[in-house]
Amino acid sequence: MARQKSAIAAARPLTLAIDIGGSHLKAGILGPDGGMNSGPERVETPRPAVPEALIAALGDLVRTLVPFDRVSVGFPGAIRAGRVQSAPNLDGASWPGTDLGARLAERLGRPVRLLNDATVQGLGVIRGQGLECVLTLGTGMGFAMFQDGLPAPHLELSRHPVHGDKTYDGYIGEAALRKVGHKRWNRRVLKAIGHIEALTGYDALYVGGGNARHVSFDLPPRLHLVSNEAGITGGLMLWSPRLDPVFADQAHAQDGARA
Repeated sequence: MARQKSAIAAARPLTLAIDIGGSHLKAGILGPDGGMNSGPERVETPRPAVPEALIAALGDLVRTLVPFDRVSVGFPGAIRAGRVQSAPNLDGASWPGTDLGARLAERLGRPVRLLNDATVQGLGVIRGQGLECVLTLGTGMGFAMFQDGLPAPHLELSRHPVHGDKTYDGYIGEAALRKVGHKRWNRRVLKAIGHIEALTGYDALYVGGGNARHVSFDLPPRLHLVSNEAGITGGLMLWSPRLDPVFADQAHAQDGARA
């Protein structure tokens, strides 16, 4: 046992990867090879999901995990320079302008890199070639786009109307699945994928999230179902040197918060 602990300690840096969802918070410790060293741990998202309650819940969640050197966070909304722009599946009115990256860095005592949750999941599954898109099916719908392995500017496609006055969130989110049943929901998902293909002309589309397990249609060409665990394991990729320019503003804000 002592040798095992010594080996874990030697394999640094260790990354605390956090996946914030509308229904659950998940966290695990990733080694430098992307393997899960500890966790994942999971708790329900607090209600109301306001910043103070969610940050406190994350602090409690990670207490049981082994020491870590840095933090990656996937957040269900638009992020710009570490600040939340929108959080439609949390307590949305309380989040805009919240410097979540800096506040978590202060709470956890480690540097934090924070991006939209679909982007984080995508970083764990994309191949890094051409135009790749990621669709996550959960409380709402997440979307991310990548060009040759790098995140494109974030689009809150989930808030865009897709059918009448329904947004993608309302059309294929968790509430819609419960309301219309699996068969009609699958038809809606397939229709949404058709819209996304027409909009982006993607080379590959990856579908994940907790409700991806309910997909029952034959997969169209260039579409791949992926594990929901990528929402955590993709966190390691946030610390790739290729993404350093993306996080320059976040690092500056966190330095100011710790000063």
